[in-house]
Amino acid sequence: MATPEAEDFAALLKELKDRSGRSYGVLAAKLHVSTSTLHRYCNGDAIPNEYGSVERLARLCGATSDELVELHRRWIVAEAARRRGKQEGGAAAAPAASVPAPAPVPAPDPAPVPAPAAEAEPEPEVDQAPEPAPVPAASELEREHLVEPAASGNRWRRASARTRVLLAVAAVVALTVPTAVVANQLAGSSEDAAAGAAPGATGHGGDDKKADTVSGASESASASPSPSRKPSPSATTGSATPSAGASKTASPPAGSEPKTATGRPPTVTISSYNWEEPCGQYYLLDEPAANVPPPPVPQDTRGWARALGGVDGGQMRLELTVQGTSEQAVVLKDLNVRVLNRSAPLKRSAFSMGEGCGSGIEPQSFDVGLDNSRPTLTPVAGLQAGKKVPAKDFPFRVSSNDVEVFDLDAHVEGHDVTWYLELEWSSGGQTGTLRIDDGGQPFRTSSIAGRPEYLYNRQNSKWEAAP
Repeated sequence: MATPEAEDFAALLKELKDRSGRSYGVLAAKLHVSTSTLHRYCNGDAIPNEYGSVERLARLCGATSDELVELHRRWIVAEAARRRGKQEGGAAAAPAASVPAPAPVPAPDPAPVPAPAAEAEPEPEVDQAPEPAPVPAASELEREHLVEPAASGNRWRRASARTRVLLAVAAVVALTVPTAVVANQLAGSSEDAAAGAAPGATGHGGDDKKADTVSGASESASASPSPSRKPSPSATTGSATPSAGASKTASPPAGSEPKTATGRPPTVTISSYNWEEPCGQYYLLDEPAANVPPPPVPQDTRGWARALGGVDGGQMRLELTVQGTSEQAVVLKDLNVRVLNRSAPLKRSAFSMGEGCGSGIEPQSFDVGLDNSRPTLTPVAGLQAGKKVPAKDFPFRVSSNDVEVFDLDAHVEGHDVTWYLELEWSSGGQTGTLRIDDGGQPFRTSSIAGRPEYLYNRQNSKWEAAP
């Protein structure tokens, strides 16, 4: 059941959605979430884990600055109420911890006591190390001592001397064996206690997340990160792979202990190939208009174009989502454009994917002129709710709780360009480079200047030449 705080938050969110005039499906597609998830947000059945998605939804709905502040306040209150409910439920369900009784110390096994020989053995020589004599049973000692008085005086003296030796040995063994057993058990208990208190030991319920966040700092210098915990930097549609040039910092001076590099690369996802969809997206197709099928829904346009051998025309508006894999900060030092090939534009027709454009929202972005001999990223100010969003350039900082979204406008007017991106990062004494491309292949963008342009007329279901 939704809390009163969640209902208060959902009421404002639904008011903004209804006022925008957009359907759940359109807003969900732009936010890259399912329609049912958006329904749950607006009904109060679920609270988003991060405010970033809420803010994007509010901005898409044209929320004012005051409404954004109020929405943020309600989200914080609803999230706190949700966490408080979880903690109270967990505390009620948690059983009282019982103190285990100490394990009983097993009694040592009695040492075997062999019977003595029938006759007395000769006394050992002084210059030889005597072997330990077997310890006779008490009954044997008594019998030997009581029977021998009837014998001669010499034999009695020998028997008495031997008896005294055996009694002394028995006393030493009786004292030594229990002491050794107790010492061994105490040593074992100390080792068990040390093993139980060792850092990184499992069995502490609810600390998995904490172990992940500090794992880099707690690992030894010779340890390497587990493959199961290594982040996968590949995106669903695009890809971002670590470069072989990733390196650690310089070696420490001689005589000093080397420090373990704990940094890990961030994850990069291409969340959109046209952050202004469905506006301004063209594909160059080597097909007559009569043979080109109708355009699909916005989220399926890229697969539709690939099936027809299409190439991005005019510009590509990439949206990159960058996030760290732990609470340790990752500094994003720079984002560079690498051009593999630049040639004359393709002589194909351009087919538009958009209609009904004009949302009035322009996010802060980066302009990339692919016609330049050495393309670079130029920060561009945005416009949201009638207010200017100042331009911001690299470096940026991300972590598992701090995400950055970059909107790139890569355009070309006179060439056919094949290119990709490289993200330079630094964290925990380690630096590296991530390659960002189109699912393992470089991006390709060709100019549409002077090429025939077609728009799809849904009334007569035909492609028509643009006026």
